[in-house]
Amino acid sequence: MMANKAISTKHAPGAIGPYSQGVKAGNTVYVSGQLGLVPETGEFAGEDIEAQTRQSLTNIRNILEAEGYSMNDVVKTTVLLKDIGEFGLMNDIYKDFFCEPYPARAAFQVAAIPKNGRVEIEAIAYKE
Repeated sequence: MMANKAISTKHAPGAIGPYSQGVKAGNTVYVSGQLGLVPETGEFAGEDIEAQTRQSLTNIRNILEAEGYSMNDVVKTTVLLKDIGEFGLMNDIYKDFFCEPYPARAAFQVAAIPKNGRVEIEAIAYKE
């Protein structure tokens, strides 16, 4: 039986609770929800949905790369939005990080996101 392995990189914000930035289980990597926080400052990359989406996905990419994975290995994402009315703006940035075949995805408006963020994205990646 293969043990789960925590993934940690200084190129993404540190966990602010009892969780890992990511966990590798077999050939699958589970990336915890990423806010649009700049790792070096702990502050949001910007106040708008575009800046926060770009930083959230950059953080996901950096966590994946720490384990030898890439955005091309992502098979599923979940997007949490403060305002579903910003879905199109988020999607405009999101499409720059993925290519076909695109990952499966769910997107929800939620009552609140940590630190009063506009978006939080989690990802699951798999490769042989």
